[in-house]
Amino acid sequence: MSPLPLPPAWSGALPKATPPAEMTLHQLPTGTYVTRAAFAFRGGKFRDKRDFASTAVLVQHPEGDLLIDAGFSSEVADHIKLLPRFVQSPFTQRGTVDEQLTAAGYDRSRLQGVVVTHSHWDHVSGVSDLSLPIWMNEGELQYAAKDSDGKVFREISPGHRIRHYDFPGPAYLGFPSSYDVYGDGSVVIALAGGHTTGSVIVFVTLPTGNRYAFIGDLAWQLDALRLRVDRPLMLRLLADTDPKLVRQGLLRMLALTDRMQIVPSHDVSAYDGIPLLTAH
Repeated sequence: MSPLPLPPAWSGALPKATPPAEMTLHQLPTGTYVTRAAFAFRGGKFRDKRDFASTAVLVQHPEGDLLIDAGFSSEVADHIKLLPRFVQSPFTQRGTVDEQLTAAGYDRSRLQGVVVTHSHWDHVSGVSDLSLPIWMNEGELQYAAKDSDGKVFREISPGHRIRHYDFPGPAYLGFPSSYDVYGDGSVVIALAGGHTTGSVIVFVTLPTGNRYAFIGDLAWQLDALRLRVDRPLMLRLLADTDPKLVRQGLLRMLALTDRMQIVPSHDVSAYDGIPLLTAH
């Protein structure tokens, strides 16, 4: 198995960011489901079972908070039944985002919405428990409206306001266009595409200087980055709208591995170091 070519490490300055001192980041793990490594990345073993994370991330910012993805909902079992039988797998539930916010005594008036990295079931299920706008770009909305993998999104989205955004900003760390959510560089959404039409990466910079890249399903496991491999061929054809574009995005992230914490949505260990949300 030949790895992908090693791209040159990012040598330039990272984009300027001036996050406010009060800004924080928390993970909200809502559960896992079982997938074999052989299906997750090229060279993975069939006997190696992986617990795929379904975790939301809460960005707290003085100008209003955002969730990145929404994890499992209280109705996740019903959502999984909407999937083709061959992709259904055993799952384990933890507290939903809604339950974790309540347990922490979180002030929900601060939440502006859910930025979904893309519209697949394991990223949007938890929206059904939340009375929040869904932040999506036009390319992803069109994908979710028509593609078979948007079925759960179409089930849960009625009654939720869609907060449209586009990408008026310049290229960002190799990705062609961007949206600076707060105007201070602390949260920047970059159009990645390839996995779905409008799939995105959310870059977060904290006042500590720590940087994160929440890459959605550009890769499913950190092993894809460690080994410099993409998905197995069959999964590239089944799961990605443009496998070549996914590979381009993966190479861009490989160039940044020493500059920030890269978080594939479904790798449990990728969230290490990001604190849980606890009672205020």
